[in-house]
Amino acid sequence: MPLALAARVLPLLPLQVLLNICLGEIRSRHPRIFDRLGSNTGKRYGLEPTDLPIAFVLEPRRMNPRITVVRSLPSNLDARIAGPLSALIGMTDGSYDGDALFFSRDIHVDGDMEAVVALRNAIDDSRVDFLSESVLWLGPLAAPIERILRSIVGSPSAREEMGVGRGG
Repeated sequence: MPLALAARVLPLLPLQVLLNICLGEIRSRHPRIFDRLGSNTGKRYGLEPTDLPIAFVLEPRRMNPRITVVRSLPSNLDARIAGPLSALIGMTDGSYDGDALFFSRDIHVDGDMEAVVALRNAIDDSRVDFLSESVLWLGPLAAPIERILRSIVGSPSAREEMGVGRGG
């Protein structure tokens, strides 16, 4: 996968800056997005794409949410969600059900299950297409960049062909 090769050799800081801009933009357009997390807004979630040599630490604080890109997840997380990048994105864009991915063993969850369920509910309730929303700040480049990103992570039909979400 070209994305995995790039993630192996490129510096992480530019990606982290871009992801935090995207997260800030989503929060500004949907200011109540993290309210559903309740007391879990202070939790630290590790998101670990198993097909990439990087991972992400999500801190979904109400006022200043942050995502940190790391080579390996730290041990001081409240919860960890691991699985193929396409499955992780599929949960955020609504094309896959997190419960189905969990029970089919496409994703693995460790740690504070209440926090994970709260995050899943917040994402489900928001009805935000995170991939689409994350590129809106790019103006006229948003549509072509979104198409490129969707081709990299795979459309729902491509994920089905790979077996993600069906016990693959």
